[in-house]
Order: sequence, then structure tokens, then C-alpha cells
Amino acid sequence: MSQTITIDPVTRLEGHGKITLKTNDQGEVTEAYFSVTQVRGFEKFCEGRPYYEMPSLMARICGICPVSHLIASAKACEAIMSIEIPPTAAKLRRALNLAQTIQSHALSFFYLASPDLLLGMDADPAQRNIFGVASANPELGRAGIGLRRFGQHMIELLGRKRIHPGWVVPGGVTEPLDPAKRDEILGLIPEAYANIKLALDWYKRIADRFRDEAESFANFPGAFLGMVADDGGLEFTDGKLRLIDAKGKILLDKLRAAQFEKHFGEAVEPFSYMKFPYYKPLGYPEGSYRVGPLARLNIVSHAGTPLADVELKEFKQKANGPVLGSFYYHHARLIDILHGIEMIERIFGDPTILDKHVRATAGVNRLEGSGVAEAPRGTLMHHYKVDENGQMVWANLIIATGQNNNAMNRGVLQTAQRYVKGDKLEDGMLNRVEAVIRTFDPCLSCSTHAYGQMPLSIKLLAPDGTKLDELRRG
Repeated sequence: MSQTITIDPVTRLEGHGKITLKTNDQGEVTEAYFSVTQVRGFEKFCEGRPYYEMPSLMARICGICPVSHLIASAKACEAIMSIEIPPTAAKLRRALNLAQTIQSHALSFFYLASPDLLLGMDADPAQRNIFGVASANPELGRAGIGLRRFGQHMIELLGRKRIHPGWVVPGGVTEPLDPAKRDEILGLIPEAYANIKLALDWYKRIADRFRDEAESFANFPGAFLGMVADDGGLEFTDGKLRLIDAKGKILLDKLRAAQFEKHFGEAVEPFSYMKFPYYKPLGYPEGSYRVGPLARLNIVSHAGTPLADVELKEFKQKANGPVLGSFYYHHARLIDILHGIEMIERIFGDPTILDKHVRATAGVNRLEGSGVAEAPRGTLMHHYKVDENGQMVWANLIIATGQNNNAMNRGVLQTAQRYVKGDKLEDGMLNRVEAVIRTFDPCLSCSTHAYGQMPLSIKLLAPDGTKLDELRRG
């Protein structure tokens, strides 16, 4: 008998979402949807505000990755101001963004994903959590806590607050680096190296246990988008965008933030408040693509730091071309962390990091500006329009999780068809369907930003579940 299976809420994610599976009479999954059930209004309620308030305002979108919004927003404002920020300010921003990437990836890998990897997809749900990890492998648990603490403490040292720091502003940062803070950060580096080495060694020992999941967790040909440095290396803050296809062919390269809208569009679906970005020449949904750690490693030629370059070379040997299985987002996150630690050590070992010139000033010189940065989950775009007085009249945000939206939905269907049998449901089956979403580490509170008229469905249900009425828009 056909039925509808609902997983609500999806657990160990940042934000609120649900998965709906539909089966046929044989109990086989025929349809699957990942729905984001919350809606935010940042694009609308920023209208009328001065543009220079945007970084601080937009950082409030998320408590996990506020730095990415700070940087993308500030860069959009700087495009409106037509300025280039001082070199030392750019280095400080890069370090702050890497610190956020480290702490966010540590949260994803150790707190949200490692219970599945350490304890098993079929483990008792009561034990399948960070406390179970700490009990089963205390050393791994401490490494995860230590890496997250390293990133958060560094954000606090630079920005004076761990969450929503106001240090990044249009034109640079508010104050130069204090030598004592530099020395404290450098003193934390050895422990961070030890923790990421432990995590990488552990992951590579256990990864073969999940070959079946790696084959079915959103594993399909598709495009990848991300930021690269001028030399084609890994970059999070001040590079240009590159899009490759499933065979590694470059479709777009050296793309600036202001050119993004020309090449990419956004679709909507009636089952989610999250948008579906796509590459216009291929149309929707064929032009859907992936962003984030896996995409970053697929599009670059090298990492640009010694230890990460060794790990990246090994990672790329997983496939003859781009690595297509989304299960490997987990591995890619660890390489991101290693690269971040190396870059932070390099940045704070540079004597110019103490330069006092860290902010440029200007007024409104353009009525439109775009900014892009690599958030932990992938490419993040802020696009603003202002009036002659610098008042915001329009904003649009392209969020990393939204760009992975179609891939997550395809992955849910692929995984459900592999594991779920509607005539005999088991926890491990449904946990794998949730786990494919966790590979992407979606930030759902970041991603649900309305652009124009979004679809809406409101159902009125009787106590017994019978539908009495339904209101639809879009």
C-alpha cells in the first residue's frame, strides 16, 4: 500500500527542515522532498536603512557563520563606495573568515556528523550524539571541542565577540591588531595542528566502512562552483569565482561578484521556502550545481599551503576528475580546517599584520554593489541597491545552502531509494536519509530569504488529520 513518510524535524542540522518520502504499493520510494519550513525577511526589512549598517545587520542572519555575512556584505558596500580596502585589513578579514570556517567545520564534523561515523548509522539514537562520541572516543571528542574553541576564541580576540562581531565594516576593520592578541593566537596553533591531524588520521582509517553510503549519498554528475585565488589555489575571501562541470571542464572563470546575476538565476518550488539557484545557460534544474568544501577542492589546482597540498593531492586521487560523491564533504571539511590553520599561522607571522592602516572611507559613488565570500558551506553572495542618499532600496542574498538545494533533494531521493523500504521501516534507514543532508551541513536559517513572490501553502487540518481547506500562493 502506498504511503507518505515524514521526517520532521530533520535532526542534527542548523535550522528547521523536514523530509517527505512517498512510496508506491510495493513500498518503494518514488518521490522525495527536503522542505525548509521557516522563512526570514532580511531582504525586506533592510530597505530604508543606511547601506553602511548592512554588515552588522546581515551578520544577525546566523549565529554560526556571521563572519561570512559580515565580509560579503562589507564587500557589497565597498563596491557602492568604489574603494579598495588597505592590505592589512584584507589579511585580517581573511584570518577572521578562516577562524569561522574552522569552528563551523568542527561543529559540523564532530558534533553533527561524527556520531554516525564513529557509532554507525544504525546505532541507538539515544547514543548517536556528541555525548556518545565523547564516551566512545574521548580523544576524538576533545579534538573536536578544541578545534571549535580555537576558531571561536580567535573570533573573540579579533572581533571582541564570538557571535556577531562588529569588527568588519565597510572600508576594512574597526581597529588594528594588538601584538598581544597576535602572540596569543600564534600560541594556540600547535594544539590546533595536533587536533586536526588526529581527526584526519581517524577519518581516513574508518572511511572505507562507508563505501555503500559514499555511493548513494548525493553521488551524481553535476557542476561545482567556488572561489579561487588568481593562481587557481584555494581562497575564501578575496578571489574570483570558477564553475566546472562534472568532468572538470571550466565553464566560467575569473567571475566577479558583479557578474554573478548575468550567469545565474533562481527558481522556486512549492514545497520549500529555500530558493534553487542554477546556471542560466543550462536552465533549471539541469543547471543546478554544488558549492562548499567538496566544490572548493574540486575546482582548485592546489591548496597553497604545504600540509593541505599533500592532503588535497591524496583527496583528488579518489576520482579521475571531480569527486562526485557528497559523502566526501566530510573529508573536504577536514582539509579546509588544515588549510585554515596553516594560513592563519602564515598571516600572523607576517610583520605587516600589525600595520595601523586598516580602514578606508568614502561615500556613495555607485548605486549598486555586490560582494562575495566563501562561507563554510560555500559561496555566499550579497547584492544591494541604494538611492543617492545611501538608503537601501533593494537586496538579494544568494546563500550557499540554497545553491546546494537541488543536490540535497536529489540526494534524499537517491538515498531513500537505496535504503528505505516502506513495508518495514527501521531507524537506520531514516537516519541515512537524514545523514545525506548532514553531509552538506546546511544552514537553514541562512538560506530562506524571499526573492519576489515565494510559493506558500497553508493547510487547515481537522483533529484526525483530514484536510479541511488549503490556501496556495505562487
